[in-house]
Amino acid sequence: MKKSNHIDNLGNVGMVDVSNKNITNRKAIATGKITLSKAALDSIKLNKNKKGDVLTIAQIAGIQAAKKTSILVPLSHQLNIKGVNIRFEINSESITCISEIICDEKTGVEIEALCATQIALLTIYDMCKYLDRSMIISDIKLLLKEGGKSGAYIAK
Repeated sequence: MKKSNHIDNLGNVGMVDVSNKNITNRKAIATGKITLSKAALDSIKLNKNKKGDVLTIAQIAGIQAAKKTSILVPLSHQLNIKGVNIRFEINSESITCISEIICDEKTGVEIEALCATQIALLTIYDMCKYLDRSMIISDIKLLLKEGGKSGAYIAK
Protein backbone atom coordinates (compact mmCIF):
# COMPACT_ATOMS: atom_id res chain seq x y z
CA MET A 1 0.00 0.00 0.00
CA LYS A 2 1.40 3.38 -1.01
CA LYS A 3 1.54 6.08 1.61
CA SER A 4 0.87 9.71 0.82
CA ASN A 5 1.18 12.86 2.86
CA HIS A 6 -2.39 12.79 4.12
CA ILE A 7 -4.20 11.40 7.12
CA ASP A 8 -6.12 8.23 6.29
CA ASN A 9 -9.40 7.19 7.90
CA LEU A 10 -7.46 5.64 10.79
CA GLY A 11 -5.60 8.87 11.57
CA ASN A 12 -2.25 7.58 10.23
CA VAL A 13 0.03 10.11 8.58
CA GLY A 14 2.24 9.02 5.69
CA MET A 15 5.01 10.42 3.56
CA VAL A 16 4.55 10.89 -0.19
CA ASP A 17 5.86 7.84 -2.06
CA VAL A 18 8.24 9.11 -4.76
CA SER A 19 9.63 5.69 -5.75
CA ASN A 20 8.00 5.78 -9.21
CA LYS A 21 9.10 9.34 -10.02
CA ASN A 22 12.02 10.06 -12.33
CA ILE A 23 15.23 11.61 -11.06
CA THR A 24 15.57 15.07 -12.58
CA ASN A 25 17.74 18.10 -11.99
CA ARG A 26 16.02 20.28 -9.39
CA LYS A 27 16.67 23.85 -8.34
CA ALA A 28 14.98 26.22 -5.94
CA ILE A 29 15.72 29.79 -4.89
CA ALA A 30 14.20 31.39 -1.81
CA THR A 31 14.62 34.81 -0.26
CA GLY A 32 13.88 36.69 2.93
CA LYS A 33 15.10 39.70 4.83
CA ILE A 34 15.98 40.89 8.29
CA THR A 35 15.45 44.50 9.27
CA LEU A 36 17.85 45.68 11.95
CA SER A 37 19.17 48.76 13.71
CA LYS A 38 22.06 50.86 12.43
CA ALA A 39 24.26 49.57 15.26
CA ALA A 40 23.58 45.94 14.39
CA LEU A 41 23.98 46.59 10.65
CA ASP A 42 27.26 48.45 11.23
CA SER A 43 28.60 45.60 13.37
CA ILE A 44 28.07 43.32 10.36
CA LYS A 45 29.33 45.69 7.66
CA LEU A 46 32.46 46.63 9.61
CA ASN A 47 33.00 43.04 10.88
CA LYS A 48 32.97 44.36 14.47
CA ASN A 49 30.35 42.01 15.90
CA LYS A 50 31.61 40.51 19.17
CA LYS A 51 30.40 37.04 18.09
CA GLY A 52 32.43 37.01 14.87
CA ASP A 53 31.88 37.22 11.12
CA VAL A 54 28.09 37.28 11.07
CA LEU A 55 27.45 36.68 7.36
CA THR A 56 29.96 33.83 7.04
CA ILE A 57 28.48 32.07 10.06
CA ALA A 58 24.96 32.70 8.72
CA GLN A 59 25.97 31.14 5.39
CA ILE A 60 27.26 28.04 7.16
CA ALA A 61 24.08 27.83 9.24
CA GLY A 62 21.97 28.08 6.08
CA ILE A 63 23.96 25.32 4.40
CA GLN A 64 23.55 23.08 7.45
CA ALA A 65 19.81 23.82 7.51
CA ALA A 66 19.43 22.85 3.84
CA LYS A 67 21.25 19.57 4.48
CA LYS A 68 19.17 18.79 7.59
CA THR A 69 15.73 19.87 6.37
CA SER A 70 14.34 16.33 6.50
CA ILE A 71 15.10 16.27 10.24
CA LEU A 72 13.39 19.62 10.82
CA VAL A 73 10.33 19.23 8.57
CA PRO A 74 8.72 15.88 9.42
CA LEU A 75 7.30 14.75 6.05
CA SER A 76 10.05 16.12 3.81
CA HIS A 77 12.33 13.65 2.04
CA GLN A 78 16.03 13.28 2.73
CA LEU A 79 17.76 14.59 -0.39
CA ASN A 80 21.25 14.26 -1.79
CA ILE A 81 21.91 17.96 -2.28
CA LYS A 82 24.55 18.77 -4.90
CA GLY A 83 24.99 22.46 -4.19
CA VAL A 84 23.99 25.26 -1.84
CA ASN A 85 24.69 28.91 -2.53
CA ILE A 86 23.69 31.46 0.07
CA ARG A 87 24.37 35.13 -0.48
CA PHE A 88 23.43 38.37 1.21
CA GLU A 89 22.60 41.83 -0.02
CA ILE A 90 23.14 44.59 2.53
CA ASN A 91 20.66 47.45 2.23
CA SER A 92 20.33 50.66 4.25
CA GLU A 93 18.11 49.12 6.98
CA SER A 94 18.05 45.42 6.18
CA ILE A 95 19.90 42.39 4.85
CA THR A 96 18.35 40.20 2.19
CA CYS A 97 19.27 36.51 2.07
CA ILE A 98 19.04 34.53 -1.18
CA SER A 99 19.41 30.75 -0.95
CA GLU A 100 19.83 28.55 -4.02
CA ILE A 101 19.75 24.76 -3.73
CA ILE A 102 20.36 22.20 -6.50
CA CYS A 103 20.11 18.43 -6.62
CA ASP A 104 19.32 15.49 -8.87
CA GLU A 105 16.36 13.88 -7.14
CA LYS A 106 12.81 12.57 -7.37
CA THR A 107 11.37 15.50 -5.42
CA GLY A 108 12.03 19.23 -5.24
CA VAL A 109 14.22 21.37 -3.01
CA GLU A 110 11.84 24.24 -2.27
CA ILE A 111 11.58 23.43 1.44
CA GLU A 112 15.38 23.18 1.68
CA ALA A 113 15.76 26.65 0.11
CA LEU A 114 13.14 28.15 2.41
CA CYS A 115 14.66 26.46 5.46
CA ALA A 116 18.18 27.63 4.54
CA THR A 117 16.94 31.22 4.18
CA GLN A 118 15.12 31.21 7.49
CA ILE A 119 17.97 29.69 9.47
CA ALA A 120 20.55 32.02 7.89
CA LEU A 121 18.42 35.01 8.91
CA LEU A 122 17.78 33.56 12.36
CA THR A 123 21.55 33.21 12.80
CA ILE A 124 21.98 36.90 12.01
CA TYR A 125 19.32 37.63 14.64
CA ASP A 126 21.09 35.43 17.19
CA MET A 127 24.46 37.05 16.59
CA CYS A 128 23.09 40.61 16.74
CA LYS A 129 20.50 40.33 19.51
CA TYR A 130 22.88 41.90 22.03
CA LEU A 131 22.67 45.06 19.88
CA ASP A 132 19.04 44.97 18.76
CA ARG A 133 16.19 42.81 20.05
CA SER A 134 13.67 44.52 17.75
CA MET A 135 14.96 42.94 14.52
CA ILE A 136 12.27 41.65 12.18
CA ILE A 137 12.63 38.62 9.92
CA SER A 138 10.14 38.90 7.05
CA ASP A 139 9.25 38.35 3.42
CA ILE A 140 10.35 34.70 3.31
CA LYS A 141 9.26 33.34 -0.06
CA LEU A 142 10.06 31.02 -2.91
CA LEU A 143 11.40 32.87 -5.96
CA LEU A 144 12.03 29.99 -8.33
CA LYS A 145 11.53 26.26 -8.64
CA GLU A 146 12.78 24.20 -11.59
CA GLY A 147 12.62 20.51 -12.44
CA GLY A 148 10.15 17.74 -11.96
CA LYS A 149 6.79 16.93 -13.48
CA SER A 150 5.12 20.19 -12.46
CA GLY A 151 7.76 22.25 -14.29
CA ALA A 152 9.04 25.70 -13.48
CA TYR A 153 7.65 28.21 -11.03
CA ILE A 154 8.79 31.83 -11.02
CA ALA A 155 7.39 34.22 -8.42
CA LYS A 156 5.70 37.34 -9.73
